[in-house]
Amino acid sequence: MRSADFITLVRTLLVFPIAYAILVRYNPWITILLIVIMFAMDAFDGYAALFEASKGKLDFLTYLRASVGDSKAREVVGRYKRGYKGSAYGPRIDIAGDRVTEYVFWIVFVYLNLIPIWVLFLIVLRHSFVDAIMGAKGTSSKAKGAFARIMYTSALGRGGAGALKVITFSYLVLVYVSGYPIIIGYVLTALLVVYILLRGISELYDNLIA
Repeated sequence: MRSADFITLVRTLLVFPIAYAILVRYNPWITILLIVIMFAMDAFDGYAALFEASKGKLDFLTYLRASVGDSKAREVVGRYKRGYKGSAYGPRIDIAGDRVTEYVFWIVFVYLNLIPIWVLFLIVLRHSFVDAIMGAKGTSSKAKGAFARIMYTSALGRGGAGALKVITFSYLVLVYVSGYPIIIGYVLTALLVVYILLRGISELYDNLIA
């Protein structure tokens, strides 16, 4: 098993003890720390794949600089990406891991009556159709249009989605375990859902219309 796939497997399995910790009202700050670690691992598995492709030559700092738009670092990373064959299932496993972890959080918070069930319906609908289109076109977004590039391949698009998930899910943990005001949780959930839907719309437009 490739190291990138192993990281994906570990971060995917980690969501289940996190969900249990939420349900039993375990220490919220430890739970939040685990959430942060889990989402950080999502970023690290991409580096692990390219680290293997570069035969150990790509350092993590260069990878981080590339992710925030540094042109020289992106040129280095791009060179390894072009020469990277990967595996037939690796990128699909990464997406599957993303969906499992996200669905578990949404299901838990719906079960705890922290968010309405239609939020879960929207997320499932969005991911199902977008993943189907992406699977038909390849393994990931081609980001041909300007809007799709901003939402999918830029540091704002990719990092923003992950950061907003961490903030929203962490705050909902505090709502349930520590009694924080639910209204802020509603606002964060609304922002996250809109962001996810916009990313999905950009992907559909990029592949079906543009």
